[in-house]
Amino acid sequence: MGSQLASTAFTAGTVAVLPFYTLMVLAPNSDLTKKSMESSLPYVVLGILYAYLLYLSWTPETVRLIFASKYLLPELPGIARMFSSELTLASAWIHLLVVDLFAARHVFQDGLKNQIETRHSVSFCLFFCPIGILTHIITKAITKPATKEGHGV
Repeated sequence: MGSQLASTAFTAGTVAVLPFYTLMVLAPNSDLTKKSMESSLPYVVLGILYAYLLYLSWTPETVRLIFASKYLLPELPGIARMFSSELTLASAWIHLLVVDLFAARHVFQDGLKNQIETRHSVSFCLFFCPIGILTHIITKAITKPATKEGHGV
């Protein structure tokens, strides 16, 4: 059951975020897009899914794997062992989808506020979020003169 649930959650989570990215890229100025991106619903639904998967994948060994070093910091071999579980991997994927969508929404809304093109940055946020944020910062710097209000993402 765990493998099937992980696979289903992985697919469902991926499919769930695609309409939001599609709207931000194909119809950034539509009222539907703006209203959709103001909603907290995707974060609530995916947050619940994430919490459920995390609950199912948590084992007594999880804490030892996360805080493996004498400094109570994660170590790569322990994290790799933890992610060998499909449920843990699916929960991490949902985590990434939620955080990436949250960042994409911020980039999108900042672009609307400052009248800056964001389609390329939002697209990068889907799978390469740090690059999406970086391209937005660069785009903003190139297209808007530096002002006190213009700093920040």
